[in-house]
Amino acid sequence: MRKINTTDFNVARRTTSRDINRRIALNLIRSHEPISRADLARKMNIGRGVVTILINELIKENLIFEGATGKALRGRKPTFLFVKTDDRLVVAVDIRYSCTYLMLTNFAGKQIVLETFETNLDPARLVDELSERIRRMLDYHKATSRCEGIGVVVPGNVDHQTGCIIRAPTLGWQEVSIIEKLAAKTGLPVQMDNAPKACALAQTWLSRNEATSVQNFVYVSVSDGVGVGIIINGELLRGRDSMAGEFGHIPLVEGGTLCSCGKRGCWETYTSNLATIARYFDEDLNEIRTKPPGKNNNLQTLQLTMTDLIARARAEDAKALAAIKETGRYLGCGLAIIINTLNPERIYLGGEITGAWDLIADIVRDELKNRVIVESAARTPIQIATTIEYPRLRGAAALIVAPTFAALEIA
Repeated sequence: MRKINTTDFNVARRTTSRDINRRIALNLIRSHEPISRADLARKMNIGRGVVTILINELIKENLIFEGATGKALRGRKPTFLFVKTDDRLVVAVDIRYSCTYLMLTNFAGKQIVLETFETNLDPARLVDELSERIRRMLDYHKATSRCEGIGVVVPGNVDHQTGCIIRAPTLGWQEVSIIEKLAAKTGLPVQMDNAPKACALAQTWLSRNEATSVQNFVYVSVSDGVGVGIIINGELLRGRDSMAGEFGHIPLVEGGTLCSCGKRGCWETYTSNLATIARYFDEDLNEIRTKPPGKNNNLQTLQLTMTDLIARARAEDAKALAAIKETGRYLGCGLAIIINTLNPERIYLGGEITGAWDLIADIVRDELKNRVIVESAARTPIQIATTIEYPRLRGAAALIVAPTFAALEIA
């Protein structure tokens, strides 16, 4: 049960119950579309007249529309309801050390166009390039009037209230704010958050099927760094200082490899894409990480990506396979800490390493068996989020989409 916060609350008004019912109806339509008014009334256990009022209000607010008619054994054919998604667009931005991804998507998270470019680590110059690319993308697709905002994710801590990037070690940013400048240059509202947290939001708001019933899960994102988004009782956990979920910086090895955060032995320094590639080349992770993109080292000269490394492993490159399996072992160590700490219903795993899941799944499970406190916890379901779906970009889109469907905050 949730305690009422007597210092931060919204008092119920005469329209509160209708607002809540309207939001429930919208989410039921989203989950079960196409759905008729009669079926919606049955699911809500309310009369057809009340449902009609709610539906008319949602149509007026341009949130849903009536589509095709269905078959009926007798009487009037039902008209099906749908959530409006195709003409409501979002620009999603994923800023990483290696490159920046930019995607135009609809309100259902469906990709319309995608482009990537090398990340300029100077925030001001990055904003200039981003705004120019966004304007060009929207103009080309005649989408400016239909775009409802820009969602941006970064690999670091973000103050949810202000959008300020508190610290993003892999980018070398601290106390950096770019959303005001990006909003001014594009004329669109901008929301920013930590990438793994946004991925967790996307799993809740842009996925269907089991995602609507799983209320307690974690999303683990493995890319240039390692981060975790935590959903508890259907709500994203942020923490007092927006630091909830920083499992990537829990030390696994005392006095181990120096991490970008300044500490040693962090989970990230043994599990990230950069860590795996450095292991393959027998290079020092910090040598790779501290050289800006374009400098001459093995990582940049060969343009080796995790996808390339996985392909080498499948082509019987023993060293590549060993590097990936070692990453699997460290991945299992970190997941065991998460399970012992949070005991989630499910773990969603995203990132390029998932392309080698069949090569490391048994290794990960063995580490869980050896490290979790309760035997049954070792069988915690782990579901792979494929890179084809661009989970971080879907997370960025969810920053704009989720408020439309989120429960009203009262009491």
